[in-house]
Amino acid sequence: MYQDKTLICKDCGSEFVFTAGEQEFYAEKGFQNEPQRCKACRDARKSQLRASKEMYETVCAKCGKTAKVPFQPSNDRPVYCSECFAAMKEEQ
Repeated sequence: MYQDKTLICKDCGSEFVFTAGEQEFYAEKGFQNEPQRCKACRDARKSQLRASKEMYETVCAKCGKTAKVPFQPSNDRPVYCSECFAAMKEEQ
């Protein structure tokens, strides 16, 4: 049903293959648009967006260590460091 397609990256202009498997995945997820960037440009864009996020320091409600989070903590809900948060998720 799906066939590999060659697309042009809108950032670097190089050709990349949108494989039949990727097309099937996009269809399963309900994505309407084909990718516009090659993998290298997508990865570079993601890392650039991640680096530009402002991080906030807070104190973990469970262990008391300093933690950095990508949101402004409020006093109405506890905030956990990544280790305590992961441990709590495993317990569920």
